[in-house]
Amino acid sequence: MAQTLLQVKNLHTIFPTDSGEVRAVNGINFSLARGKVLGIVGESGSGKSVTAYSILRILDNPGRISEGSILFEDEDIVTLPPGKMRQIRGARISIIFQDPMTSLNPVYTVENQLTEAIRLHTDRNRAQARERALEMLQLVGVNEPRKRLKQYPYQLSGGMRQRVMIAMALACEPDILIADEPTTALDVTIQAQILELMQELKDKLGMSIIMITHDLGVIAEMCDEIIVMYAGRVCERGTADEIFYNPRHEYTKGLLRSIPKLDYGKEKLTPIGGSPVDLLNMPRGCAFAARCDSAMKVCLTQQPEEIAINKDHMASCWLNVRDGGEGGQANG
Repeated sequence: MAQTLLQVKNLHTIFPTDSGEVRAVNGINFSLARGKVLGIVGESGSGKSVTAYSILRILDNPGRISEGSILFEDEDIVTLPPGKMRQIRGARISIIFQDPMTSLNPVYTVENQLTEAIRLHTDRNRAQARERALEMLQLVGVNEPRKRLKQYPYQLSGGMRQRVMIAMALACEPDILIADEPTTALDVTIQAQILELMQELKDKLGMSIIMITHDLGVIAEMCDEIIVMYAGRVCERGTADEIFYNPRHEYTKGLLRSIPKLDYGKEKLTPIGGSPVDLLNMPRGCAFAARCDSAMKVCLTQQPEEIAINKDHMASCWLNVRDGGEGGQANG
């Protein structure tokens, strides 16, 4: 059995505002094994990126972790002093941010930005750091890597900037790579290349990946386990096969219906109706109830517990309680 590398337990992340507390992450639990790929899926505002930033402790003020623990090799990241956290961030756990154009500094060359990360987390000197940067650009498939080192981010294409971000994240060979919407705004050809590259590097370096996206189609073949988030909570989790072929939460079904398929012909896509829930005024019951065509009275008043559909699949939906969850039982 693979070693558990990361455990997130009852994580709550809040953002105090003048109008009240925004509960961006509201009691989620998951674990990540060494060498495995975990997908976190959900629409904008579901808490995916905030979960990633909580793991790295790079939340914007006034955001803070109010409850729970994040165990990295049995050490709680939440309680680590800043100095110790800096040793982990970038070296042991790295992140590829959503937009490489805004994540890369426009006034520094690719070489400046790559070598800074390498020298910060290793004992390499300037010349050795440059050679490592060159090696990483070659590893991620950047053409003319020596030329690219001297260029600025605006001189690179979107796909090239994304590859530079991946090179920077992998330069210190982290145990965990968090990829936050790594293919956003890229055309489908480059998107496929980036995903294939990440899979190859995972196998070569033996690292674990947390893939964060709003698009279930992006991670269909890449992830060992998928978590579906809505309103800061996990509404469904399971293997890729279970999520795609046996979805048991109405939100997951809605996401799947919104994926274009080649065999649909002239059939229209079915969007999820309504608007995302107001995180300042969370409902008493299921957060998705107001947008759910199958909602029952209990959905409006009581938050559903996680139900075990089978050993590889859990969902938080009252319909599974009503239908018996294929013999499943509550996990709450």
